[in-house]
Amino acid sequence: MAASELIEDDGVRIQVEVDVASTNPPSSPQPARVANGNPSRHDAPPPPPPPPPGGGGDEPDGRSKRSRLASVLAQSQLVRSLSGGLRRHCDYVKIGAAADECGERLPAEWWKTAVAFLYAIFNLVFTTVVITIVHERVPDKSVSPPLPDKFFDYVDRVTWAFTVTEVNGLILVGLWTVQWLLLRHRSIIGRRCFFLIGTLYMYRCVTMYITTLPVPGKHMVCAPKLYSNSSGKIWRILRLISGGGLSLTGSHLMCGDFLYSGHTVMLTLSYLFIKEYSPRWMWWYVWFCWLLSASGVVCILIGHEHYSIDVVIGYFVTTRVFWWYHTMANNHALRQAPNNFLSRTWWNPVFNFLERNVQTTVPVVFSLPLLLPSSCRQRYRIVEGARDE
Repeated sequence: MAASELIEDDGVRIQVEVDVASTNPPSSPQPARVANGNPSRHDAPPPPPPPPPGGGGDEPDGRSKRSRLASVLAQSQLVRSLSGGLRRHCDYVKIGAAADECGERLPAEWWKTAVAFLYAIFNLVFTTVVITIVHERVPDKSVSPPLPDKFFDYVDRVTWAFTVTEVNGLILVGLWTVQWLLLRHRSIIGRRCFFLIGTLYMYRCVTMYITTLPVPGKHMVCAPKLYSNSSGKIWRILRLISGGGLSLTGSHLMCGDFLYSGHTVMLTLSYLFIKEYSPRWMWWYVWFCWLLSASGVVCILIGHEHYSIDVVIGYFVTTRVFWWYHTMANNHALRQAPNNFLSRTWWNPVFNFLERNVQTTVPVVFSLPLLLPSSCRQRYRIVEGARDE
């Protein structure tokens, strides 16, 4: 017998026909034909008489009815199975199409991320060169005493405070690195981070070079000046790079890198990226990072390692550059607006290069940094299909 059922799912109409040829009932005799060749108009043979009420009857007819019922049930189960498989297939097609559309609007473009990374590395290395040059121009403490600072007048120096600053900075940078690796659109976010780091440290090179401040406290010990010893300066640059410019690693021996504070830049920038790319339900995590950042910045002043103006300018420049960049990135109408004064920054061409193909706001979505092997993905799909059934 042949059975058909119409399966309709999200605009897809498929006619499924199933031919069941198992245990058909014995064929009835053909109707008699008349002279014109057409069968006689008999709709069906007369039904068999009902079995007697005592339960008797023809046993082969009972088996035939049971076999017909079993074939109908098997056919219905087959149609339901085909329908469920079709629905799952349609869902997979929809997910794939949505993923392709999202990929077109948010392309990875890792080569641009690599360019931004090289830009950041260049400016970080250039910062160490400028620090080495400025160190030779720092006036001696006996000749130029520390400048008056209102914060220093009210708060005495705490020796361990600057260690707290560097520990908090290392924790924030580590947390942001792990969070960045777990983000799905890490390539776009990464090149934003690298570009801002490179730009802020390039600004710092300019401010350090044009204005050299005396040391902020008598407690500071500066390495001796080398003057024309070029090889010694190169070794100092390499030591500063290898230690990350931290006092914990013993590489912070030179003076002059005061205006503005590099520690303030890293504490503030790490927190801003953590806050911007964290979901709302992780408010406790954002507040914890804010406490680390704020306490680290305050400890810079408590340790008397920077003037108050160094910290204020570092915070102001970092937050404004971050907010300007993300305002342009998240509001696409501003990019082509004729009256957009934010586009008059010198780095606007670089921004257009990095963000040209980013057509929507980057969502905060987490994913594994490494894809599963193909065999594992296939096994996962099989398990998901069995669970749906």
